[in-house]
Amino acid sequence: MERTPARAWLVWGVAVAAYTIAVLQRTSLGVSGLDAAQRFGISAALLATFAVVQLLVYAAMQIPVGAMVDRVGPRAMVVAGALLMALGQVALALAESFPAAILARVLVGAGDAMTFISVLRLVASWFAPRQVPVLTQVTGLVGQGGQILSAIPLVAILHTAGWTPAFLSAASFSVLAAVLTLVVVRDTPDGTRSADESPSWAKIRHDLVSAWQHPGTRLGLWTHFTTQFSGTVFVMLWGYPFLTSGEGLTRQEAGALFTVMVLSGMAAGPVIGVLVSRHPLRRSWLVLGIILSAMGVWTVVLALPEPAPGWLLLVLVLVLSVSGPGSMIAFDYARTFNPPNRFGTATGIVNVGGFVAALVTILLVGLVLDLVGQGETYTLSGFRVALSVQYLFWVVGLVGFLRARRRVRARMASEGTHVPPLREALRRRRAARS
Repeated sequence: MERTPARAWLVWGVAVAAYTIAVLQRTSLGVSGLDAAQRFGISAALLATFAVVQLLVYAAMQIPVGAMVDRVGPRAMVVAGALLMALGQVALALAESFPAAILARVLVGAGDAMTFISVLRLVASWFAPRQVPVLTQVTGLVGQGGQILSAIPLVAILHTAGWTPAFLSAASFSVLAAVLTLVVVRDTPDGTRSADESPSWAKIRHDLVSAWQHPGTRLGLWTHFTTQFSGTVFVMLWGYPFLTSGEGLTRQEAGALFTVMVLSGMAAGPVIGVLVSRHPLRRSWLVLGIILSAMGVWTVVLALPEPAPGWLLLVLVLVLSVSGPGSMIAFDYARTFNPPNRFGTATGIVNVGGFVAALVTILLVGLVLDLVGQGETYTLSGFRVALSVQYLFWVVGLVGFLRARRRVRARMASEGTHVPPLREALRRRRAARS
């Protein structure tokens, strides 16, 4: 077995650090939403616009970024993304008006969009194919540590030194990421890229159409759409106000729950990765379990007439913590149902799903909070109504997911791969063991 060179781990470490910092910048507004509302004098609907614009830019750029990674290389894209995020956070730190702050979040969303796909390409270039699926999962999990950086140290700086120092400090991390990437990272082990890695725009368009036409890509998109959005909505904007203003937790208690959410997600990722690798024909059942668990726990929390007990809120964040690693199953669909030359394009298509669902949900929650607030926007009763809009997206996502799964299985059957019903597979396994 060929040993992975130490340089590959160094490149991966810097790339993951850049992605972790990108997650810090992405989630920085979620933990400072109430402060932003006070600083700019805006309503819940306008506050939601921050996250919506940021996610809209992120989602819209996924496919173009995938094409640019093929043409200019992942190293250049990571550096450009880090510098854009740094510029955006500096602009937000100095912003005094709502339009200026919106422009700042546009820059953050654009830089964030360049990072994850680029890091995945570095993983594929520097590591053996057998290592790529596991490292993809680990990359996503470690990167979510950026949520801890925003939930604890950033909040601490925000409430001691103030708005401007907090976001300037966040910007400094992205500058550090850009410098480290320039010094350490190379696109490939030999430092060069072949001509095949700079495809024509005509070929990129062809790959885009081919990837979309495969039902496996659409199955990945609906998987990402339905598993990821609730956790993203919680982390990006509405979770922190819901816990503090709605459920009455202190900032420290809310920060602790966010930390638990990140750590439990890191623990769940390897388990999901093992299950997916051992039972590739049962990935859809795992996806359905994750979706139904989120729906179930939210139903209990929102149905209670009083604030939820601490143990139930803990269960909520534990269930939502699986949304991140669960959404990574979508990229496994993209990988297994597309040839290597279409993987980047298929990944871009899949990555759009959850962020489109999240940005629309965030906006609708803000609009509903304003409608039912009656002068006091951030109340528990208001959150109960507003967060119920999630069910619309779960239903839409489940319908799309089940239709795509049916078409994938039909195509697999036409290609000679039979997927036995779950009951039949379990019966065969019991028979084999006896």
